[in-house]
Amino acid sequence: MSALDDLPPLRDVIRKHGLSAQKSLGQNFLLDLNLTGRIARASGPLEDVTIVEVGPGPGGLTRALLALGAKRVIAIERDRRCMDALAEVAAHYPGRLEVIEGDALKVDVRPLIGEGEARVVANLPYNIATVLLVGWLSTDPWPPWFSSLTLMFQKEVAERIVAEPGSKAYGRLAVLAGWRTKGKIAFDVAPSAFVPPPKVTSSVIHLVPRPEPLPCALSALEKVTEAAFGQRRKMLRQSLKTLGVDAQALLDAAGVEETARAEEIDVAGFVRLANAFSQGVGRQFGALSALK
Repeated sequence: MSALDDLPPLRDVIRKHGLSAQKSLGQNFLLDLNLTGRIARASGPLEDVTIVEVGPGPGGLTRALLALGAKRVIAIERDRRCMDALAEVAAHYPGRLEVIEGDALKVDVRPLIGEGEARVVANLPYNIATVLLVGWLSTDPWPPWFSSLTLMFQKEVAERIVAEPGSKAYGRLAVLAGWRTKGKIAFDVAPSAFVPPPKVTSSVIHLVPRPEPLPCALSALEKVTEAAFGQRRKMLRQSLKTLGVDAQALLDAAGVEETARAEEIDVAGFVRLANAFSQGVGRQFGALSALK
């Protein structure tokens, strides 16, 4: 009997169904049900909540979510080999687990959620983790369909997501995440917790959407941060020239020092730069310069 339910231990499930983690799918299986329970609890109380899970594999985190009271779990799994193991979990929790075989980058879960609160809780496949996060952070309209994101990343990536200005990890991902959410690293997970063990430590992060982010066009913020961090060692008066605008006019309009570097500017500063860019500040200069 496992710590969470009376289903077989995950090692037995993997052995029974001949499962092995595939590097091409970014898989690393979590077999410790105490740990999967800790991840599930990091999202908060689960009663009356619908959970979207990406990459459930043999179902360790899925089982924890259901055992701890999730009203419903929508699990998206690309690996057909895991379907039988997940079907056994579904049978144990009738009507509470819906498994979708497909690519999480292409599946739109919003029509499936229905009424009530929805969250994302997942040990994400490492090879698509950042792309998935950016997609969720780019959701429109905002506030989004999810009330929180509780996700596993490589520790280095997790630190980039929650990084503060002035740190080496601070970059475009931190600006996007900080603009639309409040985030923290909940805890780290050692490589030994996985099968096979990855070469790096992992971290679980918890992100809560800001109900009213600073007004800004996402496309403008993406362009400004791309230019600024694309040459992060240069002062902004140089790096922002790649936007084809009068960088000095842009900085003046946003109230940002011309000698500042990208890593020194907080989220609010980048929002001001993006808004100035959206309003066309400095574009006449940029157009004339392009004709010379």
